[in-house]
Amino acid sequence: MTTLVLTVIGDDRAGLVSALSEAVAAAGGNWEQSHLAELAGKFAGIILVTAPADKAGAVADRLRAVDGALEVVVQEGEVQDVGAQPSVGRELVVELVGNDSPGIVREISGVLHRHDVSIGGMTSDTRDAPMSGGRLFEARITAVVPDQLDTADLRADLEKLAGELLVDLELADA
Repeated sequence: MTTLVLTVIGDDRAGLVSALSEAVAAAGGNWEQSHLAELAGKFAGIILVTAPADKAGAVADRLRAVDGALEVVVQEGEVQDVGAQPSVGRELVVELVGNDSPGIVREISGVLHRHDVSIGGMTSDTRDAPMSGGRLFEARITAVVPDQLDTADLRADLEKLAGELLVDLELADA
């Protein structure tokens, strides 16, 4: 079995996910996992597809032919059997909300990087603040913390940064 990791981006329109999934199925592939979004009128996503080795090329060809305005990049990946993998850390969820300002993601990700914490997933958004007329920034980060890391040090650094950025921050085990 071959694993394909697809990244797709293009103008959003009704039916794109249907067209992509039809192309995968018609070529003998299986849609395993995805993260899809519409942002600023663009459709963007990352999709994990598996296919028999002799059909992987056909899956890639069909996906690239879905829509001339849709950019599709196909790369081979590897499927990891989570049960067979040695523990590489534990998951931690970081949630923050506060006034939007340039550099919030850079600052938070910088603290995580300094502690060798890997970001497994992140969603963020901005919205109008109800009382101030400004913008609020919200983020949810799922991070993988190395087993040997003292989370108290990480927590202290993140809480210090939250105070400097004037954001509310919550940390919890996933």
